[in-house]
Order: sequence, then C-alpha cells, then structure tokens
Amino acid sequence: MEKLNILWTTDNKDTFFNMLSMYAVNSIKNSWWDEVNVIIWGASAKLIGEDTQVQTEVMEMLARGVKVEACKACSDNLGVSEKLIQLGVNVRYMGSALTGYLKSTDKIITI
Repeated sequence: MEKLNILWTTDNKDTFFNMLSMYAVNSIKNSWWDEVNVIIWGASAKLIGEDTQVQTEVMEMLARGVKVEACKACSDNLGVSEKLIQLGVNVRYMGSALTGYLKSTDKIITI
C-alpha cells in the first residue's frame, strides 16, 4: 500500500486551498495514492480553529476519504482541540507517530 503523509505546519490559507487540499483530494479521487493522511501541526491548527471556510474544506476532505490527524500538544496550546475533534479530526500526541512515519516506507511532504 502506498501512503502519503502531508505534514501541514503553515497558517497560509492560499497554500491550504491551492495545494494541500487540492492535492490530497485529487490523490484519493484519481488513485495516485492508496491513502493520504494530513497531519495538522502548529500554526495550521490555529487556522482551522478560527476559519470557518477552512473548517468546511477539512470536513470535505474527510468526507472524500482523506485522513486528518492533529498534534494534541499543539492544538491544546492554541486552544483549538475541541474544535478539531468536532470537525472529525483525530487529535492525538504526534511525536511518536511522526517518528514512525519518518522511519517507514511511507512518503512525507511538508507544507
């Protein structure tokens, strides 16, 4: 199984809509990857927590089969954990998980 992890750390809304979301959804739709997993880390958590347009797009990504998870430490620090959970994001401590992804054969891109 070919899996792509997208580590999303930026709060740039244009990058989210015109690269990350577009590529993640089309990757599933066109079977470019068997699985696409978006990892919300840092400033991206705050963007989701505060922007309803981004929240709607994240829910669309989830509905289309993109997996989305978030760093609990980051989202707790930014006060958005509950909002992310309400959207359907898997909020958990990510240090060990990210290390596992990096050591595996999965592909990772960072935005």
